[in-house]
Amino acid sequence: MDKVDEGGSSDSIATNEEFEIVNPQTIVCATAIEPELIIGGNGSVEDLKQNLQEVLSFDSTAGEGGRGGGTDPTSKRSSKKKQSVLVQFSKKMPTGLENKCRADSMDSGEATSPGDDSKTGSRGQRQQQRLSLPLVSPATESKVFSSVFYLGAASINAPRSQTEIQNNMAILNEQSSEHVMEVTLAIPSTSEGKVVLYEEATNTEIASFKIHRIIFCARGLQDTNETSCFAFTCSHGSSAESAIFQCHAFRCDQSEDVARILLAFSVAFSRAPQSGVDCGGSDAINEEVYTLEVTLEMKEEDFKGSLTSCPKDKNFFKLRCNWPRKVCISVQQVCNNRELVIERCFGLLVTPGRNVRQGDMQLLEAVAMTTVVGERKVYSIVGNWDPTDPNFEVLNTETPKDTRVYMTVAVDLVIEGIQEPVRFIVETKAKLFPQNERFWYFSKKTLTEQFFLKLREVESKSREGLTYEVVGVECAGEVEHKKPGLLTNLKNPLTNWQTMLSPGDPDEESDNDEPLLSGSGEVSKDCSEVELESWADVLAKWRLNMKQRPRQLTPLAHKGIPEALRGEVWLLLAGCHEDGDKLLDTYRVLITKECPCEQVIQRDINRTFPAHDFFKETGGLGQDSLYKISKAYSIYDEEVGYCQGLSFLAAALLLHMPEEQAFSVLVKVMFDYQLRDLFKDDFETLHLKFYQLERLIQDHLPDLYEHFQELAVEAHMFGSQWFLTLFTAKFPLFLVFHILDVFLCEGVDTIFQVSLALLMMSKKDLMALDFEGVLKYFRVSLPKKYRSEEVARQLMRNAVNIKVKKLKKYEKDYIMMKEQERQQEDPVKRLTRENKLLMQANLRLEQENDDLAYELVTSKIDLRKNLDEVEDKAESLTKELATTSTLLRDTEEEKRRLEMEAAQLKEMCRRELQRCESEITRNSAIIFDYKQICSQLSVRLEKEQTISRETLNSLRVMNKLSFL
Repeated sequence: MDKVDEGGSSDSIATNEEFEIVNPQTIVCATAIEPELIIGGNGSVEDLKQNLQEVLSFDSTAGEGGRGGGTDPTSKRSSKKKQSVLVQFSKKMPTGLENKCRADSMDSGEATSPGDDSKTGSRGQRQQQRLSLPLVSPATESKVFSSVFYLGAASINAPRSQTEIQNNMAILNEQSSEHVMEVTLAIPSTSEGKVVLYEEATNTEIASFKIHRIIFCARGLQDTNETSCFAFTCSHGSSAESAIFQCHAFRCDQSEDVARILLAFSVAFSRAPQSGVDCGGSDAINEEVYTLEVTLEMKEEDFKGSLTSCPKDKNFFKLRCNWPRKVCISVQQVCNNRELVIERCFGLLVTPGRNVRQGDMQLLEAVAMTTVVGERKVYSIVGNWDPTDPNFEVLNTETPKDTRVYMTVAVDLVIEGIQEPVRFIVETKAKLFPQNERFWYFSKKTLTEQFFLKLREVESKSREGLTYEVVGVECAGEVEHKKPGLLTNLKNPLTNWQTMLSPGDPDEESDNDEPLLSGSGEVSKDCSEVELESWADVLAKWRLNMKQRPRQLTPLAHKGIPEALRGEVWLLLAGCHEDGDKLLDTYRVLITKECPCEQVIQRDINRTFPAHDFFKETGGLGQDSLYKISKAYSIYDEEVGYCQGLSFLAAALLLHMPEEQAFSVLVKVMFDYQLRDLFKDDFETLHLKFYQLERLIQDHLPDLYEHFQELAVEAHMFGSQWFLTLFTAKFPLFLVFHILDVFLCEGVDTIFQVSLALLMMSKKDLMALDFEGVLKYFRVSLPKKYRSEEVARQLMRNAVNIKVKKLKKYEKDYIMMKEQERQQEDPVKRLTRENKLLMQANLRLEQENDDLAYELVTSKIDLRKNLDEVEDKAESLTKELATTSTLLRDTEEEKRRLEMEAAQLKEMCRRELQRCESEITRNSAIIFDYKQICSQLSVRLEKEQTISRETLNSLRVMNKLSFL
């Protein structure tokens, strides 16, 4: 594994509005070409104002920005002396901005010198003026500083050069010592506003500078005449071709004011705009992605005085100390879009470290660009690199063995149609060798990276033709781990760069130097009906006889347990059913106790399975359950306590069962499968496992064993994590779960089988690597090799077929070897070591004895208290029993009396029933006779009625006859 020296460089990502405070003593005031001053040092105040109008290009129309009350920075003046610092920031103009500047006429008025109190007024009057100064913008608060003296402006060729700014500041301060203008400086609180200069006497706005046009800011060196001075550089012009850079210098009454002013600048640059930047009426038309290849090559002088390419071994350049070098960058467009024309190289920069700040980048000298015309144009940029420069000390110091140092190379290119330079950043490693080192062979000399340059075509209404603004620059090889290969003025970062890649692009799972995160990989829950039926039969037979495993269980476990059944089968394989609810109750008690390892556990929880959604949220359900399981086990197993790595195994269990059951399985694995022995006795058992693994490699893979011996690669360098975490820390989840299936079924031998299978399937790759490559392969490449589920299944098929029958023999050999080492060891050292171990054991036993004694006393007190409560309760129950017995006797007598009354009542009811039955029988006979009499009377009545009707008819007939 490479040890990478960052070279003291910060590891933070460079941003567009960042600043850095560095020691000004590191800046060397080199003699530079005297700048061309725009205003003379011997002119009058009126000449100063007139020339200032010609120098400054600003926008001060009345409608831009409102006016309101300002803040008084002097009211918060600190009494502490600020150490002389240099505040620098790297800030560029937003692209797509209409760079049309309007010069505003200045009001005429007299400026006064610092010593003229008649014109400037008293200190209190100046403070009163500050309270009435206008704000730069109504939407953003500004900080206002008075008693600032404007020294003048000068053109500057390198607006980011600290040395040139210091030289200009010194010249302007010296030439303007008698003729200065006292101004009030208003600095906005965000990058949306403008820095405004007001004349102190009349509060008239003199000039304004938009924040996005200010490039660099610095203060004067300590212990010089410029201690109370500061300056900033800004750009002027409507296009990149016509842009000029100027340095504006100021002086304060006191040096403490400079620190506060620069702090206000840093706040303005660090706060990004809340809304999009005004583009001067430009409309976005479309966006295109251009692909460019950037090739990096290093050249050094050889012993014959000619330039030779530096060798590149794997992923680092081999460099010699104190040898002059040339950095060669080649840029070529490889896409079929409209050809981008690179007009010139704006700068070539190098710095030690990676993810460096822009202020850390060091500009190379004598940079030249040539163009090779062919099928596609190739732009070659070459710069001279002097390694003896103090800024490159890290890259000019011999690196220790097995150590590399990061270096960053950046090139700023001016492309036709793009207003600002585009920066491409290449990060690589280097190894520094002695000055007289000779390289006899090397394979690859260059480093090539592909970049995607995303441009938005913008049609400006204020000028003819099309221009482009840069949306973003992305390194194609670092999609997951973003490199800082971004344009310095990037204001709209690409949030979905993957849209530039095809759905099947391999960059989605690029094999970069980043290890595979634990908890990666999706586990399919699909299972065939035949497999489910086989498992259903096995589980049905197993439940009938829990003491004996079915014969079909092992072959099925070798193929992998279905995801839907894993939780249930793991519980059965671990033997949790034998203890019933004992471990579950123990867990509920343990989580209520305090643990001395809580902070360590909490720290490791955040690093366990970070790629899995269940454990991503800090303080979420997954992390909370994992924390409680780890805490409970550390209390349960006091001899082992909490060990790093157990959380990965617990997390794998938690994904298949509740936390109580997961704790039970974890305890069974640690105790019944002897996994806890690996953590005991200074990892003596773990070293035994390493010895056994090495012997197995020697038997099964003799070529690989010899290769490891030559490279001094030992089993503990790659196998410790395999044994201590059961492969759960780095490998994809479907492979982890499959290994646990076989482990719970077969036992510890599974670890050896899987280890040998991994080595067998990677033998070809490992044989071609050196020491560092082997370690990196185990750490990075090997887990990624099994991201395919089919490859993982093939690995397990190979693993279960490997025989490891000689483990017992290897264990005896190891014990004999250790015994021989102990016999050959100096008795004094051996006895000292044994005495130390006994002392540690004695301390541990004394601590356990104290804990047991305390627990015994506490238990006795609790038992006495419980006994008193039980006795009181027994006495109360005795009294209640007596009362209840008396009540029972009374109740029994009452019961007997009621039984006698019931018998008498039954007898009376029986007799009454018999009487009623006799009465019913007699009444039935009477009714029967009555019915017969009625029937007879009815017949007789009918006969009488018939006779009566006949008689009546006869009488009627006779009566009629008598009338006749």
